Amino acid sequence: MFPSFFDDENFNLPSRLMDSDIWSLPSRAFNAPFFRNATLPAVNIKDNTKSFDLELAVPGFKKVDLKVKVDGDVLTISSEKKKESEEDKNGYTRREFIYSSFQRSFQLPANTDADNVKANFVDGILKLSIPKTKALPEKNGKEVRIA
Repeated sequence: MFPSFFDDENFNLPSRLMDSDIWSLPSRAFNAPFFRNATLPAVNIKDNTKSFDLELAVPGFKKVDLKVKVDGDVLTISSEKKKESEEDKNGYTRREFIYSSFQRSFQLPANTDADNVKANFVDGILKLSIPKTKALPEKNGKEVRIA
């Protein structure tokens, strides 16, 4: 269907990108080399007594590359890096563009204080502390009478 330009060997695209059977099960499509090589930062989440603590491994990123945003009850951590270089040699110009980005979002529990999230970045690790406001009330099960 497509020329060999789109084969796995060249760009890690699924060789049968448009065949219907690859998209019949999302797990098949996203297990293709093109998607398997996409990376998101690894995350550790700890539930402590006074806070939820998150650690994201973001090696190669700088503090200015990262953005942490709380919108309602959703915490979003994102980054977008751009690097461009140009080299003139022997009458030819070589330009390279490198773009990388990621975004991770987390639903905050009801017992968190989203206004007081604290972030710290040291040695490629972004650490977030999300304070808890109070314990959630325990919900006891009850039997429902059938009418």
